[in-house]
Amino acid sequence: MISIFSLLLIIGLSILITRIAAIALLHTGLSRESARFQARSAFTGVGFTTSESEKVVNHPVRRRILLALMLLGNAGIATAMSSLILTFIDQDNSSSIYFKLVLLISGLLLVWGLARSRWVDRHIYKLVNLAMKKYTTFQVRDYASLLQLTGDYRVSEYQVQEGDWLAYKKLKDSRLRSEGVIVLALNRESGVFLGAPDGETEIQPKDTLILYGRQECIEELDERRKGLSGDRDHREAVAEQKQVVTEEKSEDEKQME
Repeated sequence: MISIFSLLLIIGLSILITRIAAIALLHTGLSRESARFQARSAFTGVGFTTSESEKVVNHPVRRRILLALMLLGNAGIATAMSSLILTFIDQDNSSSIYFKLVLLISGLLLVWGLARSRWVDRHIYKLVNLAMKKYTTFQVRDYASLLQLTGDYRVSEYQVQEGDWLAYKKLKDSRLRSEGVIVLALNRESGVFLGAPDGETEIQPKDTLILYGRQECIEELDERRKGLSGDRDHREAVAEQKQVVTEEKSEDEKQME
């Protein structure tokens, strides 16, 4: 029984570690989807051969994060496998193999449910952000030095998926500027790069957008889906941006006095 709980604990910690690493990679400018993929690839040691990995390993901060993940992944996977083996060769006759199997499957389903929970994801994200702000000076130095990013503003990647609100929209129709988000560039899946794309550019699934704006806005956009709910989120984001602009102008006027 101890081996089953040990296995579930290891799996839970592994998921937590990859989530924290994904959030750290997100702060270096990777899109949410890319950050999750690269974190899981490095932790498990598989699938880390995409063209995308080149820009990850060439970035000093991202490289340090992935090195730590690789070390932790090797130890975690080996321990998990040994715990799994001990679960079924344990000589304790007080519990049958069927009971162990049911307990193991139930535990895995619970861990999987927590791993897929957006509520859990949001709270982990907030906690990690607070910890990073309090105990580290973690920043995207290459972007920050060029653009003098301050406060909540940052440059980040966003990869468009089939069901996303932006998919198949022209840039002018998305009205991202009214949300306080500026599209600096666009990378097509085919490899075509569009620097400073104009309003007639149509956004396609698998496109990667380079965005500048408030961190909160970019994160909300990353989770926005097409349909009425997405349109509602857009209107709310526009209203919030108007309030932010008003507050920034007010602060500027105070400083000028």
